[in-house]
Amino acid sequence: MTSAQFECQYCTVSLLGKKYVLKDDNLYCVSCYDRIFSNYCEHCKEPIESDSKDLCYKNRHWHEGCFKCNKCRHSLVEKPFVAKDELLLCTDCYSNECSSKCFHCKRTIMPGSRKMEFKGNYWHETCFVCEHCRQPIGTKPLISKESGNYCVPCFEKEFAHYCNFCKKVITSGGITFRDQIWHKECFLCSGCRKELCEEAFMSRDDFPFCLDCYNHLYAKKCAACTKPITGLRGAKFICFQDRQWHSECFNCGKCSVSLVGEGFLTQNTEIFCRKCGSGADTDV
Repeated sequence: MTSAQFECQYCTVSLLGKKYVLKDDNLYCVSCYDRIFSNYCEHCKEPIESDSKDLCYKNRHWHEGCFKCNKCRHSLVEKPFVAKDELLLCTDCYSNECSSKCFHCKRTIMPGSRKMEFKGNYWHETCFVCEHCRQPIGTKPLISKESGNYCVPCFEKEFAHYCNFCKKVITSGGITFRDQIWHKECFLCSGCRKELCEEAFMSRDDFPFCLDCYNHLYAKKCAACTKPITGLRGAKFICFQDRQWHSECFNCGKCSVSLVGEGFLTQNTEIFCRKCGSGADTDV
């Protein structure tokens, strides 16, 4: 290599006896190299010169002395760190600032460790245990009560009721009728077998019936309108001898005035108010 060839590619100054940098087969004096090629530090905004170590993370650069946790300012060189919102944090600061806290022990769940989530809360895997047997629940089925979470075997042993129909465990909800408990899907009409969990129903001889079946099988019929009399939701009805009326149907057969709470007269199958019945051959 001649002395002419041993020159800075940019300023052409001779590099004989001087420090230089070789880049892409070209020679540069240190000053030109730093001015042209140096990256700028994310922290101090100064160039990272050729005699300094350039630490790079996701196309961002730092001086070795500037590569620190954004919160505690401890060096991150050769240490694990986490980037959050473009800020670098050591694992301790990240855990304290950003990591979930265990619902049971209230300690930080460290990044990278397994955590369990249930109903919006988080647990260490070793803290997420059955309230009774204290064994880890993990991803196994569980049942939650106010007193804690339980694995299925412990819940069945300690708390479970059994369905009066299918005899299987009722884990949640259920319907109580005549001091017996049913699954909602097992509480059926004794006639047509449709579910009664969200239906009004009547009972006969301790058996539940939907209104249609009860009315068809057992309900008395109104002597006036012939529709069933159920007495549902406190509805009132009138009985006289072997006949029944809805209270709104118990009216004079001639003038239609209500006879509820009033004296009345009868003639064969008809009922009359005293005024209308006084001129007819009637019984009181």
